Amino acid sequence: MAAVTTDPYTELQLLELSHEWGHGAPSLPGQDDVIMFRAVKFAQHGVMAHRIKTVMHTGTHMNAPIHLVQRASDLSEIPVERFFGNGVVLNIPKKSYEVITAKDLESASPDVQQGDVVIIVSGWHHKYSDAIEYFGESPGLSKCAAQWLVKKDCRFVGVDMPQVDHPLATSLGPHRGGPLMKRLANDYTKATGLDPTKEHPEWNIAHKTLLSAGIPTVEQVGGDVDLLAGKRATFAATPWKFKHGDACPVRLVAMMDPSGKCRIDAGN
Repeated sequence: MAAVTTDPYTELQLLELSHEWGHGAPSLPGQDDVIMFRAVKFAQHGVMAHRIKTVMHTGTHMNAPIHLVQRASDLSEIPVERFFGNGVVLNIPKKSYEVITAKDLESASPDVQQGDVVIIVSGWHHKYSDAIEYFGESPGLSKCAAQWLVKKDCRFVGVDMPQVDHPLATSLGPHRGGPLMKRLANDYTKATGLDPTKEHPEWNIAHKTLLSAGIPTVEQVGGDVDLLAGKRATFAATPWKFKHGDACPVRLVAMMDPSGKCRIDAGN
């Protein structure tokens, strides 16, 4: 299948920015795997229907503010204009255990405009798997990076990493409920020579900063996002209208209009 799909009528170019989801989708350490089976089968009934048990934070998914902020908006309460809009894919390559800072965001191109959707590509989506490296060694946003994005009033922020924060700032490391990856803190210190409690003293601080500002987040961006690195596009990611919902899988899509001919229908 072609990486870029061109609509024959509008000439819009569409790109997939989601990982495939299903049985075997990587799940965060400490969370249950996706469980799914065919409750109704073609051979027996002539139709097919699945039954699924899952944590909503698997695969490419959106987080609502209520995920980390008590009494904040759930998925059903996020204004719909947050799910669609123009924005940018920032190419900010990072290695194991590195941090994405406000300076990285400021230096990336093209420039982030007020109200943009911002997708941050560290290259970590290439490691998407059930692996210690993918979850435990991933980069993450610093507090100052999150504050920088809040000042830009982003519609939503997407990252190609398993979580918004550095893993040592989450319960994967020595924070509340953790460490869910018991060797992580020692491995981090051996690899970097740094003390995780000094480098990452606040729990989920980058993610909480974004969600406290009412900015939804999309984690585990993937698909053909490399084709958009350093470019502007229009994005759509619509979650379920889920009352009390903290998160759910989404299909993240980018749209471009090289011809400049496409216009939204007037609805008459």
